[in-house]
Amino acid sequence: MRILLTGSTGQVGSELLPVLERLGEVIAPSRGELDLADPTAVGSLIRELRPRWIVNPAAYTAVDKAESEPELADAINHRSVGAMGLAAKAVGATILHFSTDYVFDGEGAQPYREIDPTHPAGVYGASKLAGEQALAASGAAYLIFRTSWVYGATGKNFLRTILGLARQREQMKIVADQHGAPTWSRDLANMAAHVIQFCEQREAVAPLSGIYHAAGEGETSWFGFARRGIELRQPFEPETRFAELLPIPTSEYPTPARRPLNSRLDCRKLQQTFGWRMMDWQESLAQVVSDL
Repeated sequence: MRILLTGSTGQVGSELLPVLERLGEVIAPSRGELDLADPTAVGSLIRELRPRWIVNPAAYTAVDKAESEPELADAINHRSVGAMGLAAKAVGATILHFSTDYVFDGEGAQPYREIDPTHPAGVYGASKLAGEQALAASGAAYLIFRTSWVYGATGKNFLRTILGLARQREQMKIVADQHGAPTWSRDLANMAAHVIQFCEQREAVAPLSGIYHAAGEGETSWFGFARRGIELRQPFEPETRFAELLPIPTSEYPTPARRPLNSRLDCRKLQQTFGWRMMDWQESLAQVVSDL
């Protein structure tokens, strides 16, 4: 089974590479070999390689920078995803694509379901939603997994940034009114591999095509995430004096792009369809902290 993996050096892609290699031949082009801002190149590569699966965790994820680079965000998150879908349709491939909670505006009071109306509040979310829609319209078999607050023991992410800064400062202000669930990149990778095996065993993907939510179980705030991360890390660094954390509202931490106050995702469809339950965020956090 040939699998084309994009973004293999990214946060999720680097976790996907070893688990996908257990399923078949993985082709993971570098940025130099595949320019995701060039939809024509993306489509050409798929037609040349003729993979059975295309796994696409790669994306333009600079949420604030996207406000000033809308064309680049759209090229990578929308137009190239649409090109993937058309090429996949042509060669009979299935696409497993990752999306985001930013397709919602975050104003809802309950965890978002896949059928809830979308309403992105910024360029990044709009580009990801357009990518979802282009993929769905392409005619290819596809599985879209929306996730949130992705982190891990490597790469650039909230946990590693907070721990690094907390070692240097006496106090830190952390937003406490945005709520979601941290999602371990390795859990996402294992989920993707499980889904591919599930589909292969049943030799049917098209009936399962659609959108699924895949985020850590439970919920917290960025403040709660940071506080728990430091609490778990302290025993590994008993001599380190970590910063005191101070909770603040979003209004005290303005950013170019508006952040959703509610990033919670209802993941029951994932469990009901594929029998996969995402890890509780506190359980995965304990594992990640021990790996740092």
